Amino acid sequence: MNKSRRSSHVTIKDIARVSGVSYSTVSRVLNNKDHVKPEKREQVLAAVARLQYVVNPQARSLAGGRSNVIGLLVPELGNGYIGEVVRGIDDGLSSSGYDLMLYTTHRHADKEATYLKTLVRGLTDGLLLLVPSDPRGYLDTLRQEQFPYVVIDHQGFDDFSPTVIAKNYQAALSATTYLIDLGHRRIGFIMGQRHLNSANERFKGYRDALQAHGIAFEPELVVDGEFLQSVSYAAADQLLARADRPTAIFASNDLCAFGAMDAARNRGLSIPNDISILGFDDIPQAASVRPALTTVRQPLMEMGRIATRMLLDYIANPQLPRERIFLETELVIRDSCAPLQP
Repeated sequence: MNKSRRSSHVTIKDIARVSGVSYSTVSRVLNNKDHVKPEKREQVLAAVARLQYVVNPQARSLAGGRSNVIGLLVPELGNGYIGEVVRGIDDGLSSSGYDLMLYTTHRHADKEATYLKTLVRGLTDGLLLLVPSDPRGYLDTLRQEQFPYVVIDHQGFDDFSPTVIAKNYQAALSATTYLIDLGHRRIGFIMGQRHLNSANERFKGYRDALQAHGIAFEPELVVDGEFLQSVSYAAADQLLARADRPTAIFASNDLCAFGAMDAARNRGLSIPNDISILGFDDIPQAASVRPALTTVRQPLMEMGRIATRMLLDYIANPQLPRERIFLETELVIRDSCAPLQP
C-alpha cells in the first residue's frame, strides 16, 4: 500500500490508538484547544506525523477551506525573550479572527522538521518560525509549495525568506563602544548559539568595536554561553577565574548576563565596581535583577506584531513581494556597568 493511500484512510481514532491518548484529547489537539498537557500534545503530534494524517479541510466546515489558525514554532518556553515575542504575536492576531497553535521544539532540529510537516497539512494557514534551529532543510519546500511563513530573529540562511530581525551588528558595536568609553579594555564576550546569524552578528559588532578603538582582540576572552543562563554561568566563571580577568563582560543575551552575574557574585565580586556586565534583549527581568541590568533593548513585541502582520498579508495575497525588515535597538543604561576603577 503506497503512502498516499495509507494516509487517506487514517482517522482520528487511529491517532488516538497510536499515541495512547483518548479520542477527545486528539480532537482537542487537532483543534488547538486548551487543557492538554504538553507531553500529551507531543504524543499526538508524533502520531500524526508517523501516520501521515492529513486534516480534511471540508470536515472543518470553515469558509474557503481555511483553518483560521496560525502555527508558531518556538525553541523553548519559560524565558522572557520568547514570552515578549509571543505577546506581540498575540496582539497582532487579536482582531484578525485567527487562533494561534504553539509548538515547542526544545531546540531539536528533527522535531522542528516533523512539526512543520504536520502544520502544513491542513492544520494551519501559515507559519511563524521563531529562531528556527535548522530551517534550510524545509524552507525550500515551503517556498515551492507557496505556503505562507515568516521567520523571526533569524536570517542569513537563504536570500528569499521573509524575515523580521533587529539590527544586531549595530547594536553590539554600540554596546561594546559604551563599555570602551567607560574605560574598559579587557572586555569578555559570552557567545550565543554559533549557528544563529544574530549571535554571529553580535560577535562581529563586539570584535569590530575593539578594532576601531585600537584594542587587540583576544580569543581567550570569548566563551560559549549558547543563550542559556546555566551554560553562561560556567562560561563566565571561566573568564573570572583568570589571573588577568576582564573588567567587563558583554553577554549575547540577558540570560547569559544573568549567568555572568551569578558567577561574579559567587566569586565575591561586586557588580559593577569589580566587574561590569552588559546584556542584550531587555527582557522584563532585566529591570528587576539587582543591580538592574544595562542591556540592549530589542523591540521584541514589535518584532512579533510585525511578523504577524506580514504573515496575514501573505495569506491574503500570496503574490506580495517578500520583505526583510530590520528593527532599531536601544542601549538601556541601568546599574550593572560603571567606569573602570583606577
